Amino acid sequence: MPHFVIDCNKNILEIQDSKIILQTVHSTAVKTGLFDETDIKVRLNPFDKDFLVGGKEDNFIHVFANVMEGRTTEQKANLTKQIIIQLKRLFPTVPFIAINIRDFEKATYSNKDMV
Repeated sequence: MPHFVIDCNKNILEIQDSKIILQTVHSTAVKTGLFDETDIKVRLNPFDKDFLVGGKEDNFIHVFANVMEGRTTEQKANLTKQIIIQLKRLFPTVPFIAINIRDFEKATYSNKDMV
C-alpha cells in the first residue's frame, strides 16, 4: 500500500517507455516521505481504443492513487502536485494529465498477510 494505477492511451507508450513512467511515479512517491518504498505498487493500463478525452480520442494520463487513511490534506496535495510535475516533465505535449487520491479505511482494508 499505496497503489498507483495509471490509465493512459496507448500512444503515450510511444512517447515514453512504460518502465520509465512506472519508475517516475514510484520514485516521486518515495521522495514525498509518505510511504515505505517496498510498500508502493504502481500499475499501468494503456487503452488502445474506446476512450474519449474532451469528446475526442486524444492523449491522456490519469493516475488513481489509493492510500491508507491518515495522511493530511496537505500531504496528499503535495503528493499529487509532485507526481503531476514529474509527468509534465516526461510528457510536455500531452494535453490531459491528472491524478486523484482515494483513502482506504484501515478498518476495512485486508490482504493475505492479515487473514
